[in-house]
Amino acid sequence: MPDMRHIIHADLDAFYAAVEQLDNPELRGLPVMVGGSPQSRGVVATASYEARVFGVHSAMPMATAVRQCPRGIVVRPRFDRYREMSRMVMDIFHHLTDLVEPLSLDEAYLDITDQVGTGKLPLGIAIDLKRRVNEETGLNVSIGVGTCKSVAKIASDLEKPDGLVVVAPGDERDFLAPLPVGKLWGIGPKTAEVLHGDGVETIGDLATQPDEWYARRFGKRAQGIKAKALGQDDDPVKTERNPKSISAETTFAEDLSNPEELRGVLGKLSGNVSSHLSRKDVKGKTVTVKLRLADFTTLTRQTTLASHTNSEEAIMETAWKLLTREMTEGRAFRLLGVGMSGFGDDLDGPQQLVLPLFESLSID
Repeated sequence: MPDMRHIIHADLDAFYAAVEQLDNPELRGLPVMVGGSPQSRGVVATASYEARVFGVHSAMPMATAVRQCPRGIVVRPRFDRYREMSRMVMDIFHHLTDLVEPLSLDEAYLDITDQVGTGKLPLGIAIDLKRRVNEETGLNVSIGVGTCKSVAKIASDLEKPDGLVVVAPGDERDFLAPLPVGKLWGIGPKTAEVLHGDGVETIGDLATQPDEWYARRFGKRAQGIKAKALGQDDDPVKTERNPKSISAETTFAEDLSNPEELRGVLGKLSGNVSSHLSRKDVKGKTVTVKLRLADFTTLTRQTTLASHTNSEEAIMETAWKLLTREMTEGRAFRLLGVGMSGFGDDLDGPQQLVLPLFESLSID
């Protein structure tokens, strides 16, 4: 039986909108919708809680958001500013523990097992962390605390905004039981619909199903899903100390199809990856391009070079070749990413051939 762990999931509330309201006091208390123009198929990146009252949510077409919230204020994203604020928050997290797993600019897991081991209470640690983030950045963070990542993540979402939920050791199953099955990690909207057809409405319903049913419904994922329904999850908090890949990506406020604009973005992303590789003094061999289309289909394309490199030019030109093959008539992109993996050196000489391209589709 593994030792008891204590995990925090920290999630900044309406992050982009909160930063805009922080920097511009005139926006405070008003419905703010960060994203692209409603006149050019822009989408909502983040909506303030004042806008969410009107049903506005992330990934909604901005034109729809404006119809639902006519007095909403549309603000174009400032990603450099969001990254700056994110770094400040992550620095606070790292001051508490070295075991931090960032999931995005606005959320992360923190393993506070060692801190609890010194006699501190999880609740006290969470309260102090919320206070420090607010005092040092002006932002609110919702926190969930549990003995595993999946429970902590669910807990952080329950009392937003500015929420704090601590699930005591041993209470995981009772905590999860009354919640909608779609709250569980790994159960998307489509899967939830199928489960509702089986009479499975809550996580508690899911937890009582027999193993044969799990195998039929989830296949290879059966045991993992059942364990999470019971509040059991051994997945560790993964730090970036030994990354298997280094990547950079951006989501556009408006879908892009113009080759010159796409090449410009690709160049910036390749430069970020190259700089990160150089700082860590590593070189990679496999270049990957991640693409998300206007209909949310996600594609990855990759190729392996003859030798290891951290050259911005080599990464850029390889990524551009991969991207241009996907720039077909009428296709627009809402996300673009560049990554490098296959770290090592070339002591054995160049010997690996170019790998075939592959595709993966996002589900749920």
